[in-house]
Amino acid sequence: MPGMIDTHIHAPQYMFIGTGMERPLLEWLACTTFPTEDIFLDVEIARNIYNAVVRRTLRNGTTTACYFATIHTDASILLADIASQYGQRAFIGKVCMDRNDTYEKYSETTEESIRETERYYKSIAYSIYKRVKPVITPRFAISCSEKLLKELGKFADEQDLHIQSHISESPAEIKEVLKLFPDYKNYTEVYNRNKLLTNKTVMAHGCYLTNKELHVFRERGTAISHCPNSNISLCSGHLDVRNALNHKVKVGLGTDIAGGYSISLLDTIRKAIETSKILYMERSKREQDNNVIEGKKKGKITPNLINGDTQNDPIKTENSYHVLTYKEAFRLATLGGSEALSIDHITGNFEVGKEFDALLINPDAKDSPFELLSPISTEEVLQRFLYLGDDRNIKAVYVAGRCVVPFISNN
Repeated sequence: MPGMIDTHIHAPQYMFIGTGMERPLLEWLACTTFPTEDIFLDVEIARNIYNAVVRRTLRNGTTTACYFATIHTDASILLADIASQYGQRAFIGKVCMDRNDTYEKYSETTEESIRETERYYKSIAYSIYKRVKPVITPRFAISCSEKLLKELGKFADEQDLHIQSHISESPAEIKEVLKLFPDYKNYTEVYNRNKLLTNKTVMAHGCYLTNKELHVFRERGTAISHCPNSNISLCSGHLDVRNALNHKVKVGLGTDIAGGYSISLLDTIRKAIETSKILYMERSKREQDNNVIEGKKKGKITPNLINGDTQNDPIKTENSYHVLTYKEAFRLATLGGSEALSIDHITGNFEVGKEFDALLINPDAKDSPFELLSPISTEEVLQRFLYLGDDRNIKAVYVAGRCVVPFISNN
């Protein structure tokens, strides 16, 4: 099968994955994330964690990863070195943030952030890396001044660079953004007016984007990274993927560790489907409630309607929402991810002329988490792997035709 593409992952947060999940987003950042990322000034700490996260993602079938690093330039360059050595296709961003009211120690000046971003870009762009690229990375609007956003947008435009950030992850975040940027209509406009929404931009989460904002995303060619594990774990919200796709917005999947607690995109596929089913059930409940109300107004309410049986009643539930299928989720993890990162001309599926990013799956692997007890079709095997499989079933991983897993000794 094609290699999987993680469009949003925080490499340094692998250090505390699976912990600190009891807090909401902004509190989680202040108490857990920022203090941990701050210690990546020490490149030896960075080396240990970055080696671990690249190996773990590759073993779990992530052939392409779009990483957030930290504000530290040298450690971010080190992550690029490590990804390149292991052969992973990667976009790596030195985080930019010149405002941090919750943990002031972990921040830069505006001038320092711009200067170090340029230094980082030159180190990566002029290197010998074949498949590791820099990505301009304002952390999110709350942690960036308008001047910094404007300068980063200008630099990305001049160099034709990829861009990544966060948007509309939680209600508290949106409220704070509108407070900090009172001259902007909405969260999307903060990025758009500063030239940060392009066809090479991927924005994580987007749980509360309005239809008007989605229209801007489509017009700019900007993608959304759907991170359902993180959205649920931090009680942030749900992205309506169906609505985004209906607006012809590009969508990929992201693990968003450590907001998400699983580094495997198989988990992301499953939670993307589950989130879609949750939204379907919520919509069905709203429509049923509205039908009951309308029935009462018209004097046509019946016991059957109250019990949810509308078959013989004049008022019927017409739920037009279509749950995300496993095939659609599989596409989001592969070709959808490549489209989100604007590399679908290079990878994402097995079209002739693209580079061979692939996973070799063994459904009969030793200690496999599922069994094939009778002959079934290849499609059913794939479905079972997507719902039940894990890294034990991934026999080999290829990036651009090179076998990168199992690991070789010189790695």
